[in-house]
Amino acid sequence: MNDSVLDQSHVRSSMRKVALTALAGTSIEWYDFFLYATAAALVFPAAFFPDSDPTLGLILSFGTFAFGFIARPLGGILFGHFGDRVGRKKTLVIALWMMGISSTLIGLLPTYATIGVTAPVLLCLLRFSQGLAIGGQWGGAMLLVTESAPAEKRGYYGAYAQAGAPVGVILANLAFILISSTVSEQAFMDWGWRVPFISSVVLIGISMYVQLHLEDTEAFKELQAIKAQHDAESPVKIIRRSPIIEVLVKYPKRIALAAAAFLSIQVTFYILIGFVLAYGGDVNGAAIPRDTMLLAVLIASAIQIPSQFFAAAYSDRRGRRGIFMLGAILTGLWSFALFPLIDTGEFWLIVLGITGGLSFLGMMYGPQAAFFTELFSTEVRYSGASLGYQIGAILGGAFAPTIATILWTEYSIVWVSVYILLASLLSLIAVKLLTETFKRNLSDVD
Repeated sequence: MNDSVLDQSHVRSSMRKVALTALAGTSIEWYDFFLYATAAALVFPAAFFPDSDPTLGLILSFGTFAFGFIARPLGGILFGHFGDRVGRKKTLVIALWMMGISSTLIGLLPTYATIGVTAPVLLCLLRFSQGLAIGGQWGGAMLLVTESAPAEKRGYYGAYAQAGAPVGVILANLAFILISSTVSEQAFMDWGWRVPFISSVVLIGISMYVQLHLEDTEAFKELQAIKAQHDAESPVKIIRRSPIIEVLVKYPKRIALAAAAFLSIQVTFYILIGFVLAYGGDVNGAAIPRDTMLLAVLIASAIQIPSQFFAAAYSDRRGRRGIFMLGAILTGLWSFALFPLIDTGEFWLIVLGITGGLSFLGMMYGPQAAFFTELFSTEVRYSGASLGYQIGAILGGAFAPTIATILWTEYSIVWVSVYILLASLLSLIAVKLLTETFKRNLSDVD
């Protein structure tokens, strides 16, 4: 066997390790984040807002859910700064630690009945900590993969980091289904919901594996070598601005358009995995069983994964923008089929409704890691990609379940579909205004 074949085999083996580690880390990280979405719909109104009527309790619960999104841009700024300065790997490890600890503490948190108003306050603080962690995790995980991948497979390997989101939904819903099916309803509301959160301690183990077994990316190493060479050769010491300030000066338009491109994904996603659980509990006055809705979301999330990989691999051959824009169009149109399908109360039609939404959404989310990576130069890439992603997250996802609940209860469910459509149109316009990136060299430094 010649050296080139051995080298290719080594690269493939190394990429598999990086990709699967990123998938494991992001899956558990998103599992923690999405546990909260499920609990906010099913448990937290009664556990932390028992004095409110059911609708107000649900709105307040989804309001604490939004707290995590408020923290995400701050997490993107904080972790982006250090990710561009000290490396992708170290920053990712800290984010994984933070999420594991925050989620475990939510599982141990006393309820309103025990400590009164302090309980929802502490819940908000821990949700804020989750948001900081997820704000830093995404940039670290996706850059660890995309900056290490061969140029012609950057989209495909980036989809491993993106697959953590639907896998996280699957794990979170499985956890709640298993617990609720093995204990009584009273036991589930008293303590059963805590078990999935406490299980998040496993994330600390994954962070240690990343620290001990993975190296930083070649693009970041090359950047560090360039800086070291310049510092050694030049008598003039360069005072470098913070990467966050640097990226805001260099790429303000790209950050804004990246955030707008993410709107449709965020609005639709959190309606499909969070709001529909509450909506299904009150369809035409007849509640669809909780486990039925959870299972439907689980199946739909499983189908979302191959749709993401297909779209990401397609984007490696034909470009990121076309498949992204098609996903935005189909997501907007499908929103008008979603709720009528849920209204039937028929399990497989409910699955069809949610699956269609998540699959079309996957056409955007799959190529997104590579797309956002390629928008920015190496020295500010962590900061730029994280800012675009997290600003889009807070604008699109933070209040999506709350807004959807208000539109549904105050007007009618068709206005939730209009809401999804408008977000999709904004994403379509934003991607149209961005340039194609799939042939860009990731080692470029300004």
